[in-house]
Amino acid sequence: MDRSKQIDDFVAAHLDGYAQEIAELCAIPSISARGEAGAADMRACAALVGTILERHGFAAQIYETPGFPVVVGRAAGKSPRTLLFYNHYDVQPVDPLHLWTSPPFEPDVRDGALYARGAKDDKGEFIARLAAVDAARAANGGELPCGALFVVEGQEEVGSPHIAAFVREHLDELACDGALWEEGGTDAEGRPGMVLGRRGVLSVELAAETLSRDAHSGAAHMLPNAAWRLVRALASLKDGDEHIRIPGWYADAKGPSAEDEAIIEAMNDPEPGLREQFGVKNFVGGRTGRDLEAAVFNPTANIGGITAGYQGPGMKTVIPARATAKLDFRLVPDQDPEDLLEKLKAHLIAEGFGDLGVTWLGAMWPYKASPDNPFVGLTRRTAEEVYQKPYEFRPMAGGSSPVYAFARPLGNIPVVSAGVGNDRNRTHAPDEHVRLADLLNAGRHIGRILEGFGALEA
Repeated sequence: MDRSKQIDDFVAAHLDGYAQEIAELCAIPSISARGEAGAADMRACAALVGTILERHGFAAQIYETPGFPVVVGRAAGKSPRTLLFYNHYDVQPVDPLHLWTSPPFEPDVRDGALYARGAKDDKGEFIARLAAVDAARAANGGELPCGALFVVEGQEEVGSPHIAAFVREHLDELACDGALWEEGGTDAEGRPGMVLGRRGVLSVELAAETLSRDAHSGAAHMLPNAAWRLVRALASLKDGDEHIRIPGWYADAKGPSAEDEAIIEAMNDPEPGLREQFGVKNFVGGRTGRDLEAAVFNPTANIGGITAGYQGPGMKTVIPARATAKLDFRLVPDQDPEDLLEKLKAHLIAEGFGDLGVTWLGAMWPYKASPDNPFVGLTRRTAEEVYQKPYEFRPMAGGSSPVYAFARPLGNIPVVSAGVGNDRNRTHAPDEHVRLADLLNAGRHIGRILEGFGALEA
């Protein structure tokens, strides 16, 4: 029998069991943002991840980090080549709770989907990969066609602050020939695809402090207001055309290649979907059509929140003594967040805002793969076989990911994506869910990737 058919039949026959394992994981409220307040749940989930890996034939080991544990599972295969799977067991907070149809940590299967926080991101993705491993092993007489290595961390949803150091400290143990990233899947029309790159990010907090305590606003003619001080500093960061004014900010920024431009030109126009989803009247910079996709190669400076003074009901005549703002700067290849932090500080000094506090909150580096890589080609071919629809590349996602922490240290390995995702999964939102049909297809697709990876040319 054809091995692809064996893979398909195996996943379909065991689909209910895989859904039960997703539910088992989703019953644990592993919210990393709770920090130490949620440590018991985080450790319980890490232990369950290890147990599940062992159920599926992996030697599992739990590694402590300065944050929450990283779980690693290893299994040998026929080929000396090894495929690494990156996943995470932490989930986002559930707020607003009242918008959930069923309790977020009481998994509920209805209308062909499993609803729970983490059902898609990322516990459903993790189990889909194990389904593929089981199926590929069954289709090869009980032996995997290539080595498989799982790395499952517990702090992805808070920026993966320790994963880069973990990888650097365990390079020999994590040696591999390619990686399958945490998520993937299809768009709203069921077309499979892959994002080839992810932007980096620099997250900081700016703080202005002008007084030792808040004061009566009747003294606003003589006492400095921290909120105004902060607003003026923020206004210095970019102009009305969204151009970042910090000297040297664009020095290392790499724009789209001719290859990227060709991919963008072949993509579906994102404008109608964005207008429907977000109710947009005018896009940034007046962009329309495919220019919205091309704009992902522009670095950004985003204000995520501002806090100052009184914000309760009614009025309070006060001069704020302190004001803070949280910012994230999205970065493109080959920008370096550590270098840009120093440029930001220098800019503030030059603009007369050297008194502001600048706190590093976290960073990720950009990453981008080539569509010509053989592993990327394998992922595309097998996706089109499973989904029976043309594959679509996107050159780069607007968000960030710790892909960089693995790809470069492990020898510039290629990194691809494939999974249970669909545009309607409500990831990070109330009523997050994974459709069982997507779980089936992800197992079929990833099983084929495992089948072909062992014989793939580097």
